[in-house]
Amino acid sequence: MKMVQAMVMSMVAAAVLAASQSGHEGHKHSDELKEVVKTGKEASKLLLKTLGGNMKKHMKAGGPAEALEFCSANAAALTADVDAKLGKGVAIKRITLKPRNPANEAQGSERAILEALQTLKANGVQLPRHLVQKTPEGYRYYKPLLISKPVCLKCHGEKIAPGFKKKILSIYPDDNATGYRMGDLRGAIVVDIKK
Repeated sequence: MKMVQAMVMSMVAAAVLAASQSGHEGHKHSDELKEVVKTGKEASKLLLKTLGGNMKKHMKAGGPAEALEFCSANAAALTADVDAKLGKGVAIKRITLKPRNPANEAQGSERAILEALQTLKANGVQLPRHLVQKTPEGYRYYKPLLISKPVCLKCHGEKIAPGFKKKILSIYPDDNATGYRMGDLRGAIVVDIKK
């Protein structure tokens, strides 16, 4: 686990170092990193607005049960729509260590990043707003997602009404996305940016 923490901290340090480098090559890299962060922020904001706006609307209309049904039927398609809007060379997805939908379970280095963030959070470290990882194809932008609104706990909290829990399990038989408290790390939005 210490190795994973060190990896996350080295990513943060590398981003700070890249931003502070001087000279033409350092400036070029700094500009590229700024562009990556801008793209990542805009993409994650669009996904959050799309999913969050729809969830809020359905929560208001029919409570957690309607929001759950909407999410199970539409979240993947809405994410794919946002992905298509981002254009060539940019891809977006959501990941978590405790998936409701198995398609969102973090794998490989993405899992290591979430585990490191989870460890840092558990040790009282304030998480960064984003992380940027260099990849062979370009960059990977991570936006950590925290449980920041009490309404999130209706579907993901520690105390879910038994009838509603039964409904969740009828849609997602292998659900692992409960037991959260306010401020917990829920997962991350990941934006892959080819360069």
